[in-house]
Amino acid sequence: DVYKRQLYTQYGVENIIRVGSAGAMRADLELGSVVAGQGACTNSNFADQYELGVHYAPIADFDLLMAAVESARELGVKMPVGNLYSSDTFYDAAGRNARMQKMGVMAVEMEAAALYCNAAYTGKRALAICSISDNLVTGEELSPADRQNTFTNMMKIALEVAVKMAD
Repeated sequence: DVYKRQLYTQYGVENIIRVGSAGAMRADLELGSVVAGQGACTNSNFADQYELGVHYAPIADFDLLMAAVESARELGVKMPVGNLYSSDTFYDAAGRNARMQKMGVMAVEMEAAALYCNAAYTGKRALAICSISDNLVTGEELSPADRQNTFTNMMKIALEVAVKMAD
């Protein structure tokens, strides 16, 4: 997370769009589909460094999110928008994934919450767009080759957002 803060504070970066994989927490999210994180719950204490005295709710920048929704529509890509779960642990020994699923969280990944916190703290913008690499409900998962070759919609959307924000 140091590099995100440095991009914002030392290199003049205004927008960061995180692209990566996520595990679906809904049966209807197909492998290779794309989701956008409007918010990001977390089991991390990352936000504690800001000494806010509350449970901070990290959210995406609205303009980036709207540009992504618009770009997905223009590209003909269905892209659900909702809550992500940024977990510090890759394997869920504590059973948190099931509890997050019950709360309507779409997918689990590892970076959005910290990214959104860094963006808020520095007054910049951030958005996480993820491709579904596996489905924790159905047990399906993409092969490494499929992961390499099927995430193009996510990248196209991110690039379109970058262009829209540059205009």
